[in-house]
Amino acid sequence: MKKSFLIFFLGIFSTFSLFAQETLVKGSVIDAVSYEPIPEVTVTIEGSDLSTKTDGLGQFSFKKGIPLGEQVLKIEKLDYTTKRYPIIVNEGQTVDIQDMTLAYNASDKKDLYIISISDDQLNSEDDGLTSNVSGLLQSSRDVFLSAAAFDFSATFFRPRGLDNANGKVLINGLELNKQSTGRPQWGNWGGINDLQRNQEFSMGLSPNDYNFGDLAGTNNIIMRASKYRKGGRLSFASANRSYEGRLMASYNSGLTENGWAYSLLASRRFGDGGYVDGTLYDANSFVASVEKKINENHSINFTSIYAQNRRGRGTALTQEVFDLKGRQYNPFWGELNGEIRNSRIRRIEEPILMLNHYWNLSEKTSINTNIGYQFGETGNTRVDNGGTRLVTFQGQDSYIGGARNTDPTYYQNLPSYFLNVDGGPTAYNYEQAYLAGQAFQNDGQFDWRALYTANATSENAIYAIQEDRIDDKQLMANIIFDTELTDKIRFNASVNYRRLNSENFAEVSDLLGGTTYLDVDFFSDENIQSTDGVLTTAQSDLNNPNRLVREGDRYKYNYEIDANVIGAFAQAVFKYSKVDFYLAGNVSKTDYQRNGLYENGYFEGNSFGKGDKVEFENFGAKAGATYKITGRHLLDFNGAYMTKAPNIRNTFANVRQSNMLLRDVDSETITSVDASYIFRSSIVKARLTGFYSNFQDGTETGFFFSEGAGSNLVQEAITGIETQRIGAELGIEAQVTPTIKLKGAASFGQYTYNNNPNLTLYSQEFGTGTAVFGDGTTNLKNLHVAGGPERAFQLGFEYRDPDYWNIGVTANHFSNAYVDASALKRSAAFITDPELYADTQFQDATAGGNDYVLTGGEINSVDPAIAKRLLQQEQFDDYMLVNIIGGKSWKVNDYFVGFFATINNVFNQEYRTGGFEQSRRVDYRSQLDEQTNENGPVFGNRYFFGNGTTYYLNVYVRF
Repeated sequence: MKKSFLIFFLGIFSTFSLFAQETLVKGSVIDAVSYEPIPEVTVTIEGSDLSTKTDGLGQFSFKKGIPLGEQVLKIEKLDYTTKRYPIIVNEGQTVDIQDMTLAYNASDKKDLYIISISDDQLNSEDDGLTSNVSGLLQSSRDVFLSAAAFDFSATFFRPRGLDNANGKVLINGLELNKQSTGRPQWGNWGGINDLQRNQEFSMGLSPNDYNFGDLAGTNNIIMRASKYRKGGRLSFASANRSYEGRLMASYNSGLTENGWAYSLLASRRFGDGGYVDGTLYDANSFVASVEKKINENHSINFTSIYAQNRRGRGTALTQEVFDLKGRQYNPFWGELNGEIRNSRIRRIEEPILMLNHYWNLSEKTSINTNIGYQFGETGNTRVDNGGTRLVTFQGQDSYIGGARNTDPTYYQNLPSYFLNVDGGPTAYNYEQAYLAGQAFQNDGQFDWRALYTANATSENAIYAIQEDRIDDKQLMANIIFDTELTDKIRFNASVNYRRLNSENFAEVSDLLGGTTYLDVDFFSDENIQSTDGVLTTAQSDLNNPNRLVREGDRYKYNYEIDANVIGAFAQAVFKYSKVDFYLAGNVSKTDYQRNGLYENGYFEGNSFGKGDKVEFENFGAKAGATYKITGRHLLDFNGAYMTKAPNIRNTFANVRQSNMLLRDVDSETITSVDASYIFRSSIVKARLTGFYSNFQDGTETGFFFSEGAGSNLVQEAITGIETQRIGAELGIEAQVTPTIKLKGAASFGQYTYNNNPNLTLYSQEFGTGTAVFGDGTTNLKNLHVAGGPERAFQLGFEYRDPDYWNIGVTANHFSNAYVDASALKRSAAFITDPELYADTQFQDATAGGNDYVLTGGEINSVDPAIAKRLLQQEQFDDYMLVNIIGGKSWKVNDYFVGFFATINNVFNQEYRTGGFEQSRRVDYRSQLDEQTNENGPVFGNRYFFGNGTTYYLNVYVRF
């Protein structure tokens, strides 16, 4: 009996042992967007005959004949992007990979991420902000880039210190970066998220099928009707960031039996204000895409995008204003008839039309021909306080009127103004400062009623709302060739052309109760008048002197810019068992020409009609290789040498008033290399990259009023700039359990000026000449290039429950961010007394204009130690932000219902995202007075402050 029981027990134990030692590979596949299980996915162990399909719950398993060691799981389904997962199979063990994601048509991002990047970053450069990420990151699954796009973006972090002008954005193969700035204008396709899931992203210098690309990568948004999954989607979002609500509806027919497909989308985003007070949001977007598959080899697609956007703007604040009003304060708005009205409105309305032809010459060769047309207008409003009336006495003209600055933060309204007095403040000064502070704290908003009252008592309007308009018409076309020469060699090439006609002018948007506005420069100080008594320099258009304008009329400036870009690129990609590598090159020619429609009084003879055409010829070459040490360990290398034409903004001097070109402007030369170590296993994915980029002959321009340049409104042009960006980035994630993922990211960089570039000032007061201080250079070498934190670190985790809910938390630390340094303050202007100028004037024979060397009046009491402190570039304090994300989805019959939400800056951390030094008062004595003022500097640094705790909630239904 005992023996029989022992035999039975040993048999049961052996059975359990054999079962426990069974080799098993199993897992599940879910949709990358909805997290719903995907049935009928083909799962294969590469190099074997093993293949199976997922069941209705997205589950699969292999139980017999499984090869041991390093293997690769391939998951694929029609209309989804194929993926490969490296695994290690050990005898008698189970490999369990749950929730592997498949993305439809190369998209693997969530709606949330598009919203948090693109909507918050619309046209940020026009508000003086430094762009944080190129926007290209949103389509990448790279661990580090995901952190940069989704968590670092609130700080205006720039991966590798690169501006978004260093990245390319394409829609259906056509480049849409603006020629005026080089940057993509995301407002042109904002609010159409559901039809922008299909994206192909090439990281950094890596090969791209459509374009030579740039250092920050290339993103092609595919908007072909046949590539969208059949079905519809309705969603509603609520937030307190940029807008308050968003409604979106879309439907895709899929490819029908007769070869037609169409996609439609409509959305509206709205809000009286975002996190910053008074920043209204009013946007409507519509998309229609239709495709006809003619036969197996030919298909034609038409896409139209209309994305109208109207937003109220905020501004940078000095520390004094921040201390009085807080980070949500916005001086641009005030109440009028019980409603909030913002004086600074950003408006975008530029529809895009595209026609694309896809031709498959064979299974391995295709030609894609694209043509696009973009037209419409953008506008930025502001208050014009230069209204006046004409008085003629004894045949001579003069002007009476003008008004003070209407900005509530105008320096004469703040306490610091009353304490900045010679000999130190008195009791009376303290009283005045206290009263000013109390008045500003109690109100401090824009006074619309005062403007209407002033206009009601004037012959002509004193105040008006001016809209600075840009009306662009751009034609885009290219032909893209792609072929597989062999199983291991692929060749791409393209020819592209862009033609732009850009009208630029000021328009009277609102006369604020007035009827007419006299179109002259009230601030002209010319004493000599023409023979007919007209003040020449006061005229915006000598062909129509002393013109009275009404609402809707153009005034002040009016000109066109014509721009042409033609280019070609070729690329070969080689793939072998141990090494992949590529070679690519491009050539291009760019030309710009200004056509003045007004004869400006300051630039008589050099403002009306066509100016000189400027041309730039450029080229680029890049190469890279990936060495596969094993299936887990890879080394990746990339390098490039290229030249880039300056954008339109950095080519012309006083472009609103004259045909002058900037002197010494040239194409920028860029050298860049990076090297990466990549590790990937079934549990851990990691990338460590070192990078170095050098930029030479760069150009930067800016406009400001400066007491240090003769109390003039000047255009500052810094040319011959050399900068370098060096650093490392790390991204790592570990799937520690089937439901828990740990992740980390780090960026450690240093982005600095490498030389002392040239600084030249242009102004209407100098006419066709220029002005420089000293030897005409500025001491920027070794200062930091502003643009978000140079160092960023993240730790976080994600939990994805099998019941289709998820939550993630990240902690993000930022440091080494710097204020944008004033170049004028670091020139010889710093030691020049602005009240004792002795202008040395000489004739420039080549330009035919006058140049001024602003000299004399040198300050002799400069203390080197104090000067060093005054010129120290400000570094912002370190800070940490904690973010939470989560969501849940359900399947109800044939519908998918779900939501996702985020809370950013959970602990309401105060921090600065950027800032700049003002260049109004730059000499040593003024800076000493400024920085020792008891209540802070009158013209101190201006800062952009990050949002406090914000949320975003999206609820959707998909069918």
